[in-house]
Formats: sequence, C-alpha cells, structure tokens
Amino acid sequence: QVQLVESGGGLVQPGGSLRLSCAASGSIFSMYAMDWYRQAPGKQRELVATITSSGSTSYADSVKGRFTISRDNAKNTVTLQMNSLKPEDTAVYYCHRQKAVIQLRRYLEIWGQGTLVTVSS
Repeated sequence: QVQLVESGGGLVQPGGSLRLSCAASGSIFSMYAMDWYRQAPGKQRELVATITSSGSTSYADSVKGRFTISRDNAKNTVTLQMNSLKPEDTAVYYCHRQKAVIQLRRYLEIWGQGTLVTVSS
C-alpha cells in the first residue's frame, strides 16, 4: 500500500527550471530519509540529493548550487527544485524512500516509478 508518485518532469530549455514533486501515501512520511536519484540512458543510476528526517540535505557535486531538495511533512511530499538545467541533467528521476527501523519494526526502501526530464533546445 506504500506508494511514491513523482510528477513535474517534462521538456525544458537549457538554463531553464523544473520542480519535481514526490507524493507519498500509506506511510508515516516524516520518519524517513528521502532521496532523488536519476538515470540517463546507458548510465548507472546515481544519487542526486538526500534529505533526512530532520531536514539535513546533501547533494551530488554535479548538481550542487543548482538543485534544492526539500520536504513538507504535513503534505507528505518531497520536492526537487532544479535550476540552471543543462543537457547533462537529462534523465529519468526517481524518488526513493530509505529503509528504516521505527519502533523496532523494519521498513523497506520504496521506489517511485520515475519521471522523465529532458533538457534540450
């Protein structure tokens, strides 16, 4: 019943911006660390950004200063604001819930279905 649904992908010009959203259902969202990953054709899936349950963030060097990850626990959402987009950012972007132990119970990692971002003229 736990599900992550990404939205906001699409076609954008180089230098433009997009805001990706990930909506969680069927879980207590605030207790989990959340990630954004991306995978370009022929490439390994790479970690783009992380936000912990306390709001601490980290970024891949390739997106640092351009992307911002945030969360709204009241809305059960995590977002990725992408600015100054480059063609190299073209990829399928995936929302990811990290595994956790909460109240002595183990909760598995969860992946969204992905949303395609294409940066091109």
